[in-house]
Amino acid sequence: MDGIDVAMISTDGETTVKAIAFEAVDYDAGQRALLSEAMALSAGLACRDSRPGKLSAIETDITRWHADAVDWFCQKHGVEKTGDMVVGFHGQTVLHRPDIGLTVQLGNGQSLADATGLKVVGDMRANDMVHGGQGAPLAPAYHAAMASHVPGRPVAFVNIGGVGNVTFVDQNGELLAFDTGPGNALMDDWCMQHTGKPVDVDGTLARSGRMDDGVLAELRRHDYFLETPPKSLDRASFTLDAVKHLGPADGAATLVMFTAHTIADSASWCGKMPEYWVISGGGRKNRFLMECLASLINAPVVPAEAIHMDGDAVEAEAWAYLAVRSLRGLPLTWPGTTGASEPVSGGVVFDPSGR
Repeated sequence: MDGIDVAMISTDGETTVKAIAFEAVDYDAGQRALLSEAMALSAGLACRDSRPGKLSAIETDITRWHADAVDWFCQKHGVEKTGDMVVGFHGQTVLHRPDIGLTVQLGNGQSLADATGLKVVGDMRANDMVHGGQGAPLAPAYHAAMASHVPGRPVAFVNIGGVGNVTFVDQNGELLAFDTGPGNALMDDWCMQHTGKPVDVDGTLARSGRMDDGVLAELRRHDYFLETPPKSLDRASFTLDAVKHLGPADGAATLVMFTAHTIADSASWCGKMPEYWVISGGGRKNRFLMECLASLINAPVVPAEAIHMDGDAVEAEAWAYLAVRSLRGLPLTWPGTTGASEPVSGGVVFDPSGR
């Protein structure tokens, strides 16, 4: 819940991808508090279209924030809006329950199209779930397109956001993807709880602590790690209960190593160990976490920038790429990425009113 990422690319939705510009618009404390409230209000939802109570108003706010971000981005970069442009709209995930076929993202695609004057493709997870998939992760299609930049195969693309996810691309281009574990979520929540800051910059607090082996072993026994991929998580799937008795530094150290182990352990599902690991997302900026990963993985572990990608922009670029694939009816997901019964396209197209 850091903010809104806006990326502009030129692509055919297949192998041609050119990154043009990227910006991140940070949420302020009030916005983050509103999103936390939305997640709490969504916990009991049984229908993906339900917006009880304050949720409808929060969705309107989220949509407006995204429209403002798109307009600001275009103004900053001198982008003239044209009819051949399309916005890939993710919205804010407030509930993800693949076990019951439910995923909920707040954000109104039609309102965004009307506010920006641009075609919008949103709601990209739903059709995958209709076809038996888990609705996540969706970035693997983009990772496959980026694999040509990597010097070795198989390659692992890891995004460490609130939840960690990995895409393995093998020698033949086949994909296996799934959520690895909590990513930054537990580390960030712990840091906020104990320091009042939303992130442990460079892993400084964690580096000063000592990992608790017993607690780490307990965390790694979570049933999720026994499930066969593809599989996906909700941000709230893991809690801080196991570390709550530890001091701030020791708890931080234990949580960093937990995230590192979940990522390294993900390779056990591969037929062949990856020869190269590319890390994107906010987690790659945590130096201590990257060092822990390198200590557990017997292969190069590098930030996305090492293969000329912007590690902050990958997810936003992926959504732009998926929007073009959606317009062309190309698959967004496959059995090996979400568990869908077949390769599945998806997304709902929203044209600005009057067009």
